[in-house]
Amino acid sequence: MALVNEHFLKLQSSYLFSDIAKKVNSFKVTHPREKIIRMGIGDVTQPLPPAAIEAMHKAVEELAHKDTFHGYGPEQGYPFLIDAIIKNDYASRGVYLEPSEVFVSDGAKSDTGNIGDMLRHDNSIGVTDPVYPVYIDSNVMSGRTGVLEDGKWSDVVYIPCTEENNFIPSLPDRRVDIIYLCYPNNPTGTTLSREELKKWVNYALANDAIIMYDSAYEAYIQDPDIPHSIYEIKGAKKVAIEFRSFSKTAGFTGVRCGYTVVPKELNAFTLSGEPVSLNKLWNRRQSTKFNGTSYITQRGAEAIYTPEGKRQVKETIDYYMTNARIMEEGLRACGLKVYGGTNAPYLWLKTPDGLSSWKFFDKLLYEVSIVGTPGVGFGPSGEGYLRLTAFGDRDDTLEAIERLRKWLP
Repeated sequence: MALVNEHFLKLQSSYLFSDIAKKVNSFKVTHPREKIIRMGIGDVTQPLPPAAIEAMHKAVEELAHKDTFHGYGPEQGYPFLIDAIIKNDYASRGVYLEPSEVFVSDGAKSDTGNIGDMLRHDNSIGVTDPVYPVYIDSNVMSGRTGVLEDGKWSDVVYIPCTEENNFIPSLPDRRVDIIYLCYPNNPTGTTLSREELKKWVNYALANDAIIMYDSAYEAYIQDPDIPHSIYEIKGAKKVAIEFRSFSKTAGFTGVRCGYTVVPKELNAFTLSGEPVSLNKLWNRRQSTKFNGTSYITQRGAEAIYTPEGKRQVKETIDYYMTNARIMEEGLRACGLKVYGGTNAPYLWLKTPDGLSSWKFFDKLLYEVSIVGTPGVGFGPSGEGYLRLTAFGDRDDTLEAIERLRKWLP
């Protein structure tokens, strides 16, 4: 008989955002006339940059003619996009990458979930807490997390990021093989300084650890002193894999495109201690399991690096960050404690009156028809918080703050 991968059975019954959707759908049935303002799931609301639209239309037209038709593309991505990525995202910041170190994909979520395919099941993992759920769930599927006990996985090293430590994670008190870092952070909206990030790189160098660095929100950084890439830190190419996404940068949530950088200097090791290039392994994995991102999509992504594309992307990011400022100022005026929203499109709201995350979620939904994301869904240290996103429409953002102003004492 066919046997199931029993690690999948350890997963919680549903994904966090599926639970939220069920609650919202139930509310809609009982309150069909209520206008719900969604500030929970981080989906964008503004259209794609016109430069990307124009490039994608042109790419579609190319596919309509035999002499310009494109079939299967390279699994790693087309050179025209990889060259644009290296020139604009890395060389401009003093980081040198070879084209074969950049792998275009259908998004950072897929790559952060799949990257563990290359690594043994018995590696130890450490995560900042709260944490993006995909990091945990993908390792549950691979058998690295142990068993769930009182909301924590027994074999996971949780690194708390709380109000008490200003959301700055401390180095783990024991050796960890794989470390997940996401900055600007999802869900807290906070960042790491260059000095703090250097501590993690030095830790990984000293312990032969690998850092999985999710930099999906780097385009939202406003502070010039905050690093956009972990490779701005000396030695990071020996210990870090970096994930990037066009989803929030250019509104590609429905188009799907991102990329992962796996430096050639980065090695993992066999049981006998022999170094193995993860760049070669990831290339082999992608060539086998991934058929490449579409030509149309990659032409659209390339266009955001043109002068007009950069200007249009900046306008959209400014729009969302203005939403974040409106939200932060409005929430503070309501007497609430809120973090993030300065270098990231997420705000981390402390629930009032000691309410649990889900209790406050329910109150917001049923009393003011606003949807957030319960912080506890991101890990134990998220209890007592709610994540809000700045990706909404401006009018909805203003209306939500006005509803809260009238609702809160």
